[in-house]
Amino acid sequence: MATRISKFTRFLCYNGDKSTIHVTPFPGRRLGSGYSSYSSAVASLESEPDSGLQDYENYRKSIHGGITHKALLVDAVGTLVIPSQPMAQIYRKIGEKYGVTYNEDEILKRYRRAYEQPWGRSRLRYVDDGRPFWQHIVSSSTGCSDSQYFEELYNYYTTEKAWHLCDPNAEKVFKALKKAGVKLAIVSNFDTRLRPLLRALNCDHWFDALAVSAEVAAEKPNPMIFLKACELLGVEAEDAVHVGDDRRNDIWGARDAGCDAWLWGSDVHSFKEIAERIGVEV
Repeated sequence: MATRISKFTRFLCYNGDKSTIHVTPFPGRRLGSGYSSYSSAVASLESEPDSGLQDYENYRKSIHGGITHKALLVDAVGTLVIPSQPMAQIYRKIGEKYGVTYNEDEILKRYRRAYEQPWGRSRLRYVDDGRPFWQHIVSSSTGCSDSQYFEELYNYYTTEKAWHLCDPNAEKVFKALKKAGVKLAIVSNFDTRLRPLLRALNCDHWFDALAVSAEVAAEKPNPMIFLKACELLGVEAEDAVHVGDDRRNDIWGARDAGCDAWLWGSDVHSFKEIAERIGVEV
């Protein structure tokens, strides 16, 4: 729970509905090729001992030449990268010169309240650069509508100083996966700043494709964003596994698309562990 809350409350440039919602594990329409037999089997294994999952992964390795999946899909924020400082701290620090007086606790409370409200201006929160949505969030969180304040804050989250990699061994692991023939993609609820951000962090070249909600007009948990990633990679959904830190957006969404899904921080804790589960030694 701590991981999900921290992701929900962090910063200007993220995404997705983080409210706690209780639904059945596989809501909505089943979209992926072979979903009914394949992902239903995965769902049934969740309640079985680890030996059942091991048998399942060994089975996948037997049909895919020693690896479990042809493609790895990765969530961006909270899985690949995380903010270097708490969101409320940055909002307050930058906002002080623009007259922001709220303390960090108040900013955090107001941010949560604003984020939980329906966004009525468009079907998606992140349209193009996401500025209208983030202007609303910033002014609601801080009580400050100064355009210069917003621009400084907005641009801060496009720089490498605002972020760092969750796993310092990520580059080594992704190189090993690509060498083994596993295709790689990011699947993220984000605006158009994600690509320059990844370039700033010098990790954009690790991936064969990016499925960004603002670019594909679908936000997780909508299965269409996962299917778009698979299309870009040239693989079937049933041959891909998605890793992310949000159960609703990442796990349920990916499985609705017909992909496998592992929860970051629970099912897997490092990219090396992910690679080994897929069947690639690092």
